Amino acid sequence: MKDNQINYLETKSGEKFPFIFSLNVMVEIQNKYGSLDAWKELIEPKDGKEPKIDAVLFFFTEAINEGIDIENENTNGTRKFVTSKKVGRIVTEIGLEEAGKKLKDAVISANKDENEEVENSEENDQKN
Repeated sequence: MKDNQINYLETKSGEKFPFIFSLNVMVEIQNKYGSLDAWKELIEPKDGKEPKIDAVLFFFTEAINEGIDIENENTNGTRKFVTSKKVGRIVTEIGLEEAGKKLKDAVISANKDENEEVENSEENDQKN
């Protein structure tokens, strides 16, 4: 993972919330759920059952607050962190399905650079 970009959740009223799936967010997920794999099973169960909304909201609470923190650092801003209740209202407004897509895109994006580096490294090893 490197140089992850901030993504945004935008409500119908035009309010934007930055979010990022960073190492800091991963640590919080591991602390709460034991592992990223255990969390993934909750948000995308293999048995086809519905996702655990709590696990989705936990991700967005941590990821939005991390995005706010980064933006505050970069702009000397003072935007306040969001609560899990606020995140529930944000996700309700944009829709759980749309939020789920944004979550998946963030996870894929966070791992994309790392996977490409491994593939490139393996290709270079094979050439040598």
